[in-house]
Amino acid sequence: MSSKNGLEQKFERTLFASRWLMAPMYLGLVLALLMIVVIFFRELFYYVPQMFTMEMDKGILAVLSLIDLTLAANLLGIVIFSGYENFISKLDIEEGTERPEWMGTVDFAGLKMKLIASIVAISAIHLLKRFMEIGKPVGDLFDSNELMWLVIIHLVFILSGVMMALMDFINAKVKAASKY
Repeated sequence: MSSKNGLEQKFERTLFASRWLMAPMYLGLVLALLMIVVIFFRELFYYVPQMFTMEMDKGILAVLSLIDLTLAANLLGIVIFSGYENFISKLDIEEGTERPEWMGTVDFAGLKMKLIASIVAISAIHLLKRFMEIGKPVGDLFDSNELMWLVIIHLVFILSGVMMALMDFINAKVKAASKY
């Protein structure tokens, strides 16, 4: 039997039920995903008519932009599904329905790692796009100072990812050692 009084039990039930306050945020992220899909197709429809006349560099930049948007959409999907399942409720999906292997298995630590990996990939693609624009006549000119900061920011993302992975590794070792 529980030694908790009625007030404490009601308080804890209220705290537990408050997780549903996050559900509208996940719906908002679904709308953000829709926004990325619209932007993706707007970009695609802009570049497709030019595909037989555009130069290789511009074609590569167009493809990198589409990859960037796809990675951002993947990131949103991971956050939506993992966040919902970790913090609100498990998804009740019919048996036999195609379900990615990672769904239902990504915990908060895994979500952090997927998040930082996606951010590093998006940053790398953006940095590559900027490197490819060096020496090209583009409307959005930038200086070496901006390029330096882009590299620094990218390296900070990489370092952050390595540090998060290291912390998770140490945490797992400590938990494993404490079981014995």
